[in-house]
Amino acid sequence: MKLLRNTTVLVLLIGLLLSSAGCTTTEKKEVKSKAPTPSAPVVQMTDITVYYPKMNDSETYLVREVHKVKKSSDMPKTAVEELIKGKPVTSGANQVIPSSTKVLGIKVDSEGTATVNFSADVLKANVGAEGETIGILSIVNTLTEFPNIKRVSFMVDGDIEKAMDWWGHVGLSEQPFSRNLAAVYEPAIWVTSPAPDAVIADGFELSGSARVFEATVGYRVKDADGKVLTKGFTMASEGAPGRGDFKTSVDFKPAGPGKGQIEVFWTSMKDGSDKDKVVIPVEWK
Repeated sequence: MKLLRNTTVLVLLIGLLLSSAGCTTTEKKEVKSKAPTPSAPVVQMTDITVYYPKMNDSETYLVREVHKVKKSSDMPKTAVEELIKGKPVTSGANQVIPSSTKVLGIKVDSEGTATVNFSADVLKANVGAEGETIGILSIVNTLTEFPNIKRVSFMVDGDIEKAMDWWGHVGLSEQPFSRNLAAVYEPAIWVTSPAPDAVIADGFELSGSARVFEATVGYRVKDADGKVLTKGFTMASEGAPGRGDFKTSVDFKPAGPGKGQIEVFWTSMKDGSDKDKVVIPVEWK
């Protein structure tokens, strides 16, 4: 009887051990069967500059905007597509190229002339002569933001002759067109150097474009606490109502590493206040 009990206990123990081993094996199999979750591809974004027409009661002009877009292998084409599909952020600015238009390609020759090949839908724009001129400049100025592009011409469905009448007023007899910022009214000031979050040092270059009273562009560098570390002014190549470029070397000798901002503006003759101020975050070592 005792032997029977011992045998029964042994059988139960063996059963438990086998059951436990089975669970372990199953659990291991389940772990092995789980495939790793694939990581999502990283989408790289970049800034591009585009120019949109804007019309008020008395005139039509261009506004300059910086848009963030996905990086591509053909950024000039991406920029023109942003002109077509992107949404202007400036109040009153509008797209001029019909939204159904496709950019069939852009070729840049060795002398810096870009030829944009549009689909025939581009010819459906309904604008007057002034709108046509500004619309052409919006494309030209957008593309000449790229350093290798100096001039721009257009074709439709691969044919230059199809494009010559363009939108029925000005036409393209004078193409290729060169960059022209005289019709860019907004913003009054923009800074091209230094870029946001750049590291600056003594003698750093401050440059950009301004449409300001008497061509006088003021600037100051502040630290993170708002203390002015250096200030001065420079002159644009032309004063308002014209637009001119400015460039100067800034005397800047901070006591040590830090962060802050560059402020660029023009000064009101009426009350001495800053007008159209642009703020660029920077740091220094």
